[in-house]
Amino acid sequence: MRIKMTLAYDGSGYAGWQRQDNALGIETIVREALERLHHHPVEVTASGRTDGGVHALAQVIHFDSEITMGNEHWVRAMNALLPLDIRVQDAQPAEDTFHARFDAVRKRYDYLVSYADNDPFAYKYHALYHGRLDVARMQRCGDVLIGTHDFTSFTSARIDPRKSRVRTLYCCKVIEEANGVRFQLEGNSFLRYMVRMIVGTLIEAGRGRLDEADVKAILEAKDKHACRYKAVANGLYLVKVWYGESEEDR
Repeated sequence: MRIKMTLAYDGSGYAGWQRQDNALGIETIVREALERLHHHPVEVTASGRTDGGVHALAQVIHFDSEITMGNEHWVRAMNALLPLDIRVQDAQPAEDTFHARFDAVRKRYDYLVSYADNDPFAYKYHALYHGRLDVARMQRCGDVLIGTHDFTSFTSARIDPRKSRVRTLYCCKVIEEANGVRFQLEGNSFLRYMVRMIVGTLIEAGRGRLDEADVKAILEAKDKHACRYKAVANGLYLVKVWYGESEEDR
């Protein structure tokens, strides 16, 4: 039986989702919990990798299991084995062909900036900024990026050059909050560092250093050297992954 499971985690203490030889990835912890339940190794596939320090409210994974349990029992059993900074939110049976990564049709990431740079509890979960950002200017610059584009300028140079860098950005909202700013991005999928580089660019706009023409020029350059900005990891959250196109799914 294939199980679709949704996880939330605080990425502060981990080197990202992926299991690694020389650092602790969240995948390693999840696989160890599943192995204790099954008494044998269990392969896990996630909707995508999150980098070190990045958080998730709804990371989706799948794995195959011979154990028969109800959804609530899966949640309780896994949470009894996982540390408190990794929590299972939901578990349910899926079609044998379901794939957490390849079946995803849309993802949402939020990025949080806080003006409370004197708050010792904020730094793990926000990017800290001293002063005020121009929200209207950032929104105008974000609007430039909405649509289907080649996002080569907003990704890592380490991506396989044979892979397409064309992505569709459905939503790029800049929302002023009580003591900071929330960036909300939705797309069909995201390249490595894409959200952080877009947000880093918009923050530069919010500081008055870039305008819409500058952002358009960076995008149209399709050059990994065109964008010099990347926001820190700890303000980033994977918020939702969609697996259907109906209004209900959204």
